[in-house]
Amino acid sequence: MSSAQGRLVEAAYQCLPGGPLDVDKSFYNSISDTASNGSRTLVDRFVLPIRSGKAWEVRKGDVCRIVAIEGAQVGDLNIWALNNPRERLWAARTRQLQSAHVSVYDRLWSNLPYLRPMVTITGDSLRDYGTDTDGARVHDLLGTRCDPYVNRMLSGVATGLNDKDQYFMKTCPARKGDYFEFFAETDILCALSTCPGGDLSKPMWGETANTEDMSDDPTLECWGWKFGVYRMVCLGSLDGASQTSRTRPTKATTR
Repeated sequence: MSSAQGRLVEAAYQCLPGGPLDVDKSFYNSISDTASNGSRTLVDRFVLPIRSGKAWEVRKGDVCRIVAIEGAQVGDLNIWALNNPRERLWAARTRQLQSAHVSVYDRLWSNLPYLRPMVTITGDSLRDYGTDTDGARVHDLLGTRCDPYVNRMLSGVATGLNDKDQYFMKTCPARKGDYFEFFAETDILCALSTCPGGDLSKPMWGETANTEDMSDDPTLECWGWKFGVYRMVCLGSLDGASQTSRTRPTKATTR
């Protein structure tokens, strides 16, 4: 491939040192490390049952961890600014600025005219899943929910585009104990629903779906999630040099 051809397939939005997409990895590593070094305290905890949903608050500087407590489960996550519901997760722009499938150090961005990181991903037990033999990856920003005007991020399900450039979903590869964690860059309201298809291992539509065979009942593969919201014991002491020089995300400047 010539240098000109290579340039044309590079990411349109480059992450350059000191640029708006650059991430202070040492700071977020410090946040992640608090899960094991006792530097975080629990401020909220709940379990989300199968085929249900819940909204909850996460304050600026807190961390939210979502854990598979029994088995693999797919879900839809939405995020809004806590004090301004007009500012919300913008999946399409996040795909462009970060990736179609997100993991540690990736940020989830809000819509215009705000356009700022709402959360930064700090933990993901499936981060090494990579790309499987079918071209699928996990934690996608490709699909949408049945409702056409909200965003979707699937927790754990493996998705991709087939040779016809059509969206596909595979059985969720997560296992009991797998987790996904993010750091709130601003006060946010989160809402998550557990997919009625559970881990998507049972066919729910198309020619392979068998609604009369109880062994194909998708509720047999539906599991709950455990949520924890944590506050850093002393955020300023975490990797002090990085914290001192770190600039918190601000709203985009518009005319």
